Amino acid sequence: MIFMNLLKTALFAALIGLSNLALAAININTASTTELETLNGVGAAKAKAIVEYREKHGPFKSVDQLAEVKGIGEKLVEKNRANLTTAAGK
Repeated sequence: MIFMNLLKTALFAALIGLSNLALAAININTASTTELETLNGVGAAKAKAIVEYREKHGPFKSVDQLAEVKGIGEKLVEKNRANLTTAAGK
């Protein structure tokens, strides 16, 4: 019985930890191509285009500006808006 309670507690703690990871926003000004590929609808080519745009034009001032990247449209931005940020910790 004690073992089962400990196991349940450990599993619950692990699930809470995983849910917190899923809630972490990706900073489009600092994210690597690998991090960007975790976004819905973003593969290797789009991730590379985001990084190249950022290198050429400087940091994104807003998440909406991401739609200016070739191959990234407003629909893709909206799909991912909750998981995106342009500033650390926001």
